Amino acid sequence: MTRFGFFLACALTLAAGTSSLGAQSLTDRFKEVRGPWELQLERGDAPTVRKGVEALLGREGLAVNPSDYNDMHALVALRGLAARACVSEGSWEDAVAHFQKAQAAAEENLSTAEPLLAKTRAEHEQKLKEFREAMAKQAPRLRELEEAPGLGADQLRLKQQLKIFMDEQQAAIAHSERALKDIEAILLRLRQAKESTTKAVSDWQTFLAAEKAEVTEAGGLTKYVAEKYEQVKADDARPKQDRLAYARRLQKLDPANKEIPRLVNGLLGKTEEQEPEKPKKKTKKKSAPKAQ
Repeated sequence: MTRFGFFLACALTLAAGTSSLGAQSLTDRFKEVRGPWELQLERGDAPTVRKGVEALLGREGLAVNPSDYNDMHALVALRGLAARACVSEGSWEDAVAHFQKAQAAAEENLSTAEPLLAKTRAEHEQKLKEFREAMAKQAPRLRELEEAPGLGADQLRLKQQLKIFMDEQQAAIAHSERALKDIEAILLRLRQAKESTTKAVSDWQTFLAAEKAEVTEAGGLTKYVAEKYEQVKADDARPKQDRLAYARRLQKLDPANKEIPRLVNGLLGKTEEQEPEKPKKKTKKKSAPKAQ
């Protein structure tokens, strides 16, 4: 369970926030639906979330422009959310498939965005150099006018023009400096997405391989599931979402086990419906023997 809890956390990190870029973008759509889907996952309704995410990916995911790093980042996050839903419903092989697609999208996004943003960064750096050189060139003249007494009309006009020029250059410098910071933040976010998806794929592949080995060691699925069921049932110190995901996993591995659905329903807060009592058959009362 400890190992599973760690891997579930990997899924959670992939649903990171994204910034919007234009109307009707995948980024905007994701921001609209993410909140409700998060609530549904918290309630344990993973199948509904998975269905919704995969439907959105099918409708709009394939149309994402690879040069739009915001929408590509949203695509990675959506794949991560789909993987998280698969984890919660026990479909761990499907979760790995979504992680792999998220990894591929994250790698493509970074490789496409890096040269584009590098060009933009170089342009801003060149502009900064030009703005600062222009300010340095005019600074002595402005200082001279500010210190000189009794300026004429032409000198006062020139002084005002130089002040306006300096303010404009300073504003342009501030804009380029903010742009450079934004570029670094974007690249950092894209690199983190690539690293987290790569790690998630590796960790889950390792985890599934370990599960397969444990099944063999236990002597088959039936015994493995029975043993794990007892662990999950008893481990009430673990977060409910972890236990629910593991219980659903066991249910998929051995649908014939009749005990697991009770555990799943219990974790979902569902009460088992009691079978209605069958009406008792009416028996004819025997009359008491008459006295002789």
